Amino acid sequence: MSVKKEASGRRSVQVEVELPGTPEEVWHAIATGPGISSWFLPAEFEEHDGKPIAVKLNFGPGMEIRSAVTTWNPPLVFGTEAEGLVPGSPPIANEWTVEARGGGTCTLRIVQSLFASTDDWDDQLEGAKSGLASFLSILRIYLAHFRGQRSAMMKWMAPAAGTEAEAWEALTAALGLQGMSVGQRGTAPAGVPALGGVVEYVTQSPYDALLRVDKPGPGVVALGTVNFGGQSMVALNVYLYGDRAAGTVAHETPLWDAWFQKHFPMPHEAKQEQVTA
Repeated sequence: MSVKKEASGRRSVQVEVELPGTPEEVWHAIATGPGISSWFLPAEFEEHDGKPIAVKLNFGPGMEIRSAVTTWNPPLVFGTEAEGLVPGSPPIANEWTVEARGGGTCTLRIVQSLFASTDDWDDQLEGAKSGLASFLSILRIYLAHFRGQRSAMMKWMAPAAGTEAEAWEALTAALGLQGMSVGQRGTAPAGVPALGGVVEYVTQSPYDALLRVDKPGPGVVALGTVNFGGQSMVALNVYLYGDRAAGTVAHETPLWDAWFQKHFPMPHEAKQEQVTA
């Protein structure tokens, strides 16, 4: 168990990653609405007298999480605190620290913590740490190849039959990416909207993969499966970059809508969202 426990009741997990870019460039990617939207989820900062007081993350329809900004020291440290995602869970605090390294790189350290007298919420911390891994890989790709570019995003999540493993097999087979490995180029077959690129990351614990794509445009495609309340779900996030990103998203969205409705039918309210930053 990697949860650090202190006598005060504070429990925390830490993630550290090396990223290309100056502290200012990394800060823009992690501490602005357009920056966060370029690699994570649609984000917006609230300000008062020119100072950020809260950040809102949009996980999907009716799933917006608002976190109060508790620390703000650009371009080095910022902290947030939000109510737990599970009813009755303690508030969760996050601290993001950027440290400059040699060779034009930075270390980003994220510490997530909560206060509890029992182990009941340790899995929530562990799950959050695991979930960050693929998103931080997207951040690394963004900073290495698309730093500072305009972005547009489209995302889907839909129910799938069977276990997570069976849902993963169904999703990757339908996309022509079954058995993919890092460094391999994948191209979707006929009948699938434009999708082609090199596999940058893939894991089956959890089921996640990232492709740095040139089709339908320059960007990153993230796909995965999760168990949500006993229901297997497939997810596809498409992050596109450059001046043509918004137009490409507008063109491709109805094509992917139709594809999901054919392979993974979902209620109308679960349909994808488009985000331009």
